[in-house]
Amino acid sequence: MGEGMSDRLVLGVDCSTTGCKAMVFDQTGQAVAEGRAAIALHSPGPDAWEQDAEGWWQAFCEACRAASGQLDDLAPLQAVCLTHQRETFVLTDSAGQPLHAALVWMDKRGTEQVARARAQLGAERLHELSGKPACTTPSLYKLMALLDRRPELRDLAPQVLDVHAFISWRLTGRRVTSLASADPTGLIDMRQRRWAPDLLALAGLEVSQLPELCEPGAPLGRVTDRAAAQSGLPAGLEVVAGAGDGQAAGLGAGIVAPGRAYLNLGTAVVSGVLSPDYRCDSAFRTLYGALPGSYFLETDLQGGTFTLDWLVERFLGGRPGGADLPSDQVLAALEGQAASLPPGSDGLMLVPYWNGVMNPLWDDQASGVVVGWRGVHQPAHLYRAIIEGIAFEQRQHTTGVEQVVGDISEYVVMGGGSKSDLWCQVLADVTGKPVVRARSSEATALGAGIIAAGCCGLYPTVVAACAAMTGYGDRFDPGPAQRRYDQLYQEVYSGLYPAIQKPMQRLAQLRER
Repeated sequence: MGEGMSDRLVLGVDCSTTGCKAMVFDQTGQAVAEGRAAIALHSPGPDAWEQDAEGWWQAFCEACRAASGQLDDLAPLQAVCLTHQRETFVLTDSAGQPLHAALVWMDKRGTEQVARARAQLGAERLHELSGKPACTTPSLYKLMALLDRRPELRDLAPQVLDVHAFISWRLTGRRVTSLASADPTGLIDMRQRRWAPDLLALAGLEVSQLPELCEPGAPLGRVTDRAAAQSGLPAGLEVVAGAGDGQAAGLGAGIVAPGRAYLNLGTAVVSGVLSPDYRCDSAFRTLYGALPGSYFLETDLQGGTFTLDWLVERFLGGRPGGADLPSDQVLAALEGQAASLPPGSDGLMLVPYWNGVMNPLWDDQASGVVVGWRGVHQPAHLYRAIIEGIAFEQRQHTTGVEQVVGDISEYVVMGGGSKSDLWCQVLADVTGKPVVRARSSEATALGAGIIAAGCCGLYPTVVAACAAMTGYGDRFDPGPAQRRYDQLYQEVYSGLYPAIQKPMQRLAQLRER
């Protein structure tokens, strides 16, 4: 290990939608080793997104082997903590073997089940119990739809496992998950901090089919000999309960008090502010924070870098100018061209609902919109319009949250999109708020490392670990373009989708038929 490196280390593992990252952190939050492995994502039909849950475990083991292989000695490793994609779940048998493909958070097969749940319990009751307005995103409605399609699975009394539960069971032999990992399933009574009988009844489940619940940061057990042989981690390593990727990202951004928001520019664009109290509002969804006893009020746009990848891979075919290039090179070229375009993309405006819309409309049938097309527009205009549309949507999200909790002073950004100067500056200009980069673009994995550090004795508390292990990089303040963007937002964007929402809903219905 390098000179001056701490002699005590923690491992944060981020099992995300498309890959697993295992990162070893020292006590200052510096990454000293890392491993990565891809996770395949499949779309077997319209609105269907699935994965092989065994791929989660294989990627976890591959990433951990790569990270641990970079260390001269595993003895300094104190604990491992997991963060992960949320709402994704798998049904297994009593031994933890998958019975069906895992359904991913993007899966939208559940609109009929949302309507049925609203009819049975009422929309307000569903929201108040789970902290989440009824839509197809929480696992509950995907699960109801799956069991309707495959009723024979119900007869097997399957175990229902989120990603954290599946991997921690493989690691420790204990079927357990964190409250901050389980609550995105939509099956938790958020006030009582337990599985909600009324919500379980909608899917015909018993509590025995769900994992044990614990607080984030609780010790789960230790890595078994079998798991050690597969993952390369030392047998007996302490495993600490983690949190979903959004809550972990907030911690990795240094958010331990109200008033500042984290903003993860990843596959989805997710932002959250900390709250000491349980609050419900259509402007956000409510989750448990990574700090025990706290809540995150979170907004979510399910079309962040996903939409940029769509532009290159599905729309352009990876061939701007007729040349085959890797996607990252295509995106870099488009960004360079887009940076020279004026605010407003020469009259092109985009509503980024490529995967429906959660807050504030909660419309699963929503779809993306591009208006203002003219013959002068090129791919770079659409690239810039995507970034601007995401920024306009984030302004709308944050405005709704501020009406409930008060002013938010700045965004702390992380994720792949945060590496883009253009994206960060557009966000600052559109929202009128400073945008500050988290020191680590891998703030999600760092958040898991912070939980581990605060709960295995490296620091007295998770808050103390966060203060020591986080930091900040470049800052982007609103610039001269703010005035033009303010005009575009108030006079065009804010009313654009509501004006066409009914025709868009009808279009979605005709598509489904």
